[in-house]
Amino acid sequence: MKLYGAPKPAPNPRRVRMFLAEKGIDLVETPVDLAKREHKSAEFREKNSLGQVPTLELDDGSTISETVAICRYFEEMHPEPPLFGRTPLEKATVEMWVRRVEFQLMNPVGNYWRHAHPRTAGLLNQYKDFGESNREAYANAQKWLDRELSDGRPFIAGDALTMADICALSTVDFAHWIGLDLDPERTHLIAWHQRVKARPSAAA
Repeated sequence: MKLYGAPKPAPNPRRVRMFLAEKGIDLVETPVDLAKREHKSAEFREKNSLGQVPTLELDDGSTISETVAICRYFEEMHPEPPLFGRTPLEKATVEMWVRRVEFQLMNPVGNYWRHAHPRTAGLLNQYKDFGESNREAYANAQKWLDRELSDGRPFIAGDALTMADICALSTVDFAHWIGLDLDPERTHLIAWHQRVKARPSAAA
């Protein structure tokens, strides 16, 4: 089994590394050099036709891509501790929050990265006004999530860390790296961030 990924600040491979760390699964990541565009090579596209990381290659040669799908595979293989919930309600709640994090947080961060950041200027036709507009969208997402966390729950989906927290942490940290910081007025969100970032898995 091989897990193809890339080191920080790439947020998606980090999600899987954090998930594996929380599970106590020891699987060394096989690095793909994004700067050299190794993920877009013909050889790698045989594993993932979209040319993206992370990608998990199983011993029989079959592959799984997309972070949540990879983590669901490991959840089924190693159900303890559960990171997608136990009961039907918990599982649905985690799924809801994963989707919300991806749409409300990750989308504006990704749009800013693609269309307003100088590091991506040579990779696509940037629409900088659109890119910059995502600063406000991300700020609004922070305000929303801060309000949601104001009920005192320690983690996004409830009392236990789940995939939703992993997705959110990797997004917030990547946003900081590209120049989109947390608003200091979002005290509940900042407290959540400090709580999750203090876990050993956050170093993955």
